[in-house]
Amino acid sequence: MKILVGLSGGVDSAAVAWLLTQAGHEVIGATMSIWDKNTNFRSSDSAGSCFSPHHEKDIEAARSLCRKLGIPYYVFDCADEYKQIVLQNFKAEYAAGRTPNPCVWCNAAVKFDALPAAARKAGLAFDKFATGHYARTGYDEAAGRWFLRRGKDAKKDQSYFLYRLSQEQLARILMPLGEYCKEEVRGFARQAGLEMADKHDSQDFFTGDVNDILQMPPAPGNFVDKEGRVLGRHRGIWHYTVGQRRGMGVSAPRPLYVTGINPAENEVVLGYEEEVFRPSLICENLSWLSVAAINEERPLTVRIRSSQTPVEALFVPLADGRAEIRFSAPQKAVAPGQSAVFYDGDTVLGGGIICR
Repeated sequence: MKILVGLSGGVDSAAVAWLLTQAGHEVIGATMSIWDKNTNFRSSDSAGSCFSPHHEKDIEAARSLCRKLGIPYYVFDCADEYKQIVLQNFKAEYAAGRTPNPCVWCNAAVKFDALPAAARKAGLAFDKFATGHYARTGYDEAAGRWFLRRGKDAKKDQSYFLYRLSQEQLARILMPLGEYCKEEVRGFARQAGLEMADKHDSQDFFTGDVNDILQMPPAPGNFVDKEGRVLGRHRGIWHYTVGQRRGMGVSAPRPLYVTGINPAENEVVLGYEEEVFRPSLICENLSWLSVAAINEERPLTVRIRSSQTPVEALFVPLADGRAEIRFSAPQKAVAPGQSAVFYDGDTVLGGGIICR
């Protein structure tokens, strides 16, 4: 089989390329370049993140890997797509007082769409597109649908970030690492003598000063409590997210948390820990993956952040196309802009964007 492998310069994608070549497949390495060289950032401490001016080092690492494996390597410029889809959403969400999840949009619209499309446009022919994600795919003959499941390594599982993939995308991709634990993958890399075998994982989408991306003018406003009493002054609503505990600089008898953001009044609402828990949420922009759209009440499990163990909940469809998720027990820090991802056991059913 001829397989295009998305390479990031890290150990996971490198191990995928090595495993597939060892299995006898014809492998092509490819990296999506998302950094705009005309970007002028004040900070430079974003090394180790996906979106970084240090991206050239990752490209060189991927190129060196391909030379070692004896496979062709290509770099495709996806910076425009990344800017229009991921960065614009990132800015718009923060301006609206929400907490965006750029990895969700990057996977669905850039990594699993723009990158393989760019490769085909350049004349490359391949049967499958493979990545180093920790998740599992398969085909359900009875349902006639492709499905996505959590990776074997619960600590590294990345299915949360992939729930917006389409059936067409699932049909064309491979995720070999879904069946392995991280230490096994590092073991493969050491066995192959790959230089990135012990390279640290990418920490986040971006680890520098978020204002470099947002480029918004200063907009200080008030910290308030749930009754509207002014508690202090904030630096701009985009510096805060629901559930945040540190960085407010407001004195109180007990630690204060961000319990809400009111962009219309330029206010950040603070309260004590018990005020951060919610019995339910509303989500919009629903996307269904392993199943067709669910149109009736149904028990399932849900994650409201990638590191969370799925919790029991009831899915309740609403007339306007949104859905209410009623938790079996109140959940902490339900942040608008983040994703609520629905599961049945290990299978990803779909998800939506938290709006309330």
